[in-house]
Amino acid sequence: MFSVTSISRRLVGPKLIIVLSLVTLAISFGGNGHAARAAADQVWPPFVLVTGLLLIGMVANDDGVFEWLGGWLTRISSRGPLVFAAAASVIVVVTAVLNLDTAVAFLTPVMIHTSRRRGEDDTPWLFGVLFLVNAGSLWLPGSNLTNLIVLGHLHLSGAVFAARMWAPALGASLTAALAVGVLGRRSLVNCHVEDRPPPLSIGVGLAAVLAAVVAVLMLANPAVLVAVVGFAAVGWRLLRGKMQVRAVLGVIGPGALVGLFAVAVALGAIGRVWSGPSTMLAHADVVATAFIAAAATLVVNNLPAASILAARVPAHPFALLIGLNLGPNAAATGSLAWLLWWRSARNSGATPSLMRASRWGALIAPLTIVTAVSLLLLTGRS
Repeated sequence: MFSVTSISRRLVGPKLIIVLSLVTLAISFGGNGHAARAAADQVWPPFVLVTGLLLIGMVANDDGVFEWLGGWLTRISSRGPLVFAAAASVIVVVTAVLNLDTAVAFLTPVMIHTSRRRGEDDTPWLFGVLFLVNAGSLWLPGSNLTNLIVLGHLHLSGAVFAARMWAPALGASLTAALAVGVLGRRSLVNCHVEDRPPPLSIGVGLAAVLAAVVAVLMLANPAVLVAVVGFAAVGWRLLRGKMQVRAVLGVIGPGALVGLFAVAVALGAIGRVWSGPSTMLAHADVVATAFIAAAATLVVNNLPAASILAARVPAHPFALLIGLNLGPNAAATGSLAWLLWWRSARNSGATPSLMRASRWGALIAPLTIVTAVSLLLLTGRS
């Protein structure tokens, strides 16, 4: 049976994707150079940042940081719901710090490992990763590329952003975790695991994670610094022969990143010369803004949606982010995280059902959006 990834690789190779992306960029700059340059200036930091975070996540995974988390989770309690609650917390924290794409790529096998060691059905653990990374991506600017695209107009530090978004982020995270726990309650059984977790390796991976945390929290634009840390950590491993270039490229996925960058620039340029999207958002209230953004993610993916909807300063930027970040939970077309999740799960021997995940997501997405928007209104920071 072919996975979505294997099919796409056979039909459109990474090199062809990059060539088509460069053609798209050339057309964008040729059509309206000023608008394309402005769009590129807005969207390049997110892509540089996510590249650095993916590299840091790879090194941390190689150091056994995520395996240690999985071993710790299996021993925290014999009660399934309590272990799941701890796992949900780990997913949200890793997403907030290392970006949702890093979290979904590396925590998916951790959760599969945890469920199998406990002898449980892996459905709630797998779906928990998928839905909680999107919910957890509201905590910090670097948690999601869409945050940085929208924040390109605001220039907020991570600390200021967290101070404004902590309530919606917490509400969305708790709602998603509770919904997955209720829907998958029959799989969260009680059992006792005797195995001791592996020791935590204190090395380059952990140091790089801590450096990224400081950069994301303290700097308004931490992209370059985080990328430097990521490339330095991977470069050290490559020089010591402990990593292969092919494996690094597989984690980054340059074809997908370049392709999304090209589409984001093209749509950002369109949004600067066509006032339709900005006019629509200017007449929308907080609730409408969130649901317009959510619908847009399902049509064109959340990154291009962010680029075109935030081409001009949005009236309700934080409501816009809620829709852009939580809307993708409703269907696989919403974000790159779905593809990364599917690929990681299949590579770990799991067979997640996209149909069942979409049914769960169709319920979880609106619940989390309503919760987050309500808390945003209560705090008066839309």
